[in-house]
Amino acid sequence: MMSDKMALDVHNHQMTRNIVVGVLALQGAFYEHLKLLQRAFREVAIGQDEGWEFVEVRTAQELERCDALIIPGGESTTVSLVAARSNLLEPLRDFVKVRRRPTWGTCAGLILLAESANRTKKGGQELIGGLDVRVNRNYFGRQTESFEAELALPFLGTKDGRGDVKPFNGIFIRAPVVEKILPVIRGEQASERAIDETVIAPSRSPEGEMNEQVLRPVEVMATLPGRSRTLKKHVAATGLEDEAGDIIAVKQGNVFGTSFHPELTEDARIHVWWLQQVKDMTQHEEKSRFP
Repeated sequence: MMSDKMALDVHNHQMTRNIVVGVLALQGAFYEHLKLLQRAFREVAIGQDEGWEFVEVRTAQELERCDALIIPGGESTTVSLVAARSNLLEPLRDFVKVRRRPTWGTCAGLILLAESANRTKKGGQELIGGLDVRVNRNYFGRQTESFEAELALPFLGTKDGRGDVKPFNGIFIRAPVVEKILPVIRGEQASERAIDETVIAPSRSPEGEMNEQVLRPVEVMATLPGRSRTLKKHVAATGLEDEAGDIIAVKQGNVFGTSFHPELTEDARIHVWWLQQVKDMTQHEEKSRFP
């Protein structure tokens, strides 16, 4: 039986612990994410029982404090190299793939969170992994070919994904796309290794009860219709009908990725949605630890 003191400690833990959300601040648009997180926190009724803290993350010690993490847009190779030199790459893999903490990557962050990335020089890019997808880096071309597009994002609507949702202004800057949904397997996506200019993420085994998350399929959260037909020279085999469009947002278990840059807009709706995801996952973990 739980003692009165232990019961009180658990109650105090549940009532006072902050949910700490980190933004990887090695390079790229980390400050913009922090601004939208603050706006999202004010706009959504998060709840009264927990506090929230949003922090920049540059070290393994700072990452250790976090319950959730955003990997922002920027230059994926640079972020990977700086993370490796800062002894942060392995802690990031542990955070995403072993401890299975909620993680969101935008643009470069999506590349880093993929299990496979092509158009990449071997040895020039290391991946974190977590999403069973192959991404095509710089799919839409050079920075001068950046563009904006109105996106249909049904997940921002009702819980069942139905109902009218105001379009989201997607900003694409040297953006990747999800070129292929890979089979859900334990271990490395070894078959991807044989593809030219393609790198894969190393395998990591999730801890304890997190094993079930590894077997969850990738959910396609958003597509950009039509552009693939005008960019045939950039398109590899996707295994999907061309009319399906380009996959620009995916989710698998604890990991979420977007090709575009929500942080470069004034629209906090995706940040609001993701914070709710973080809250739900954090509360589920708390209940399992303190039933």
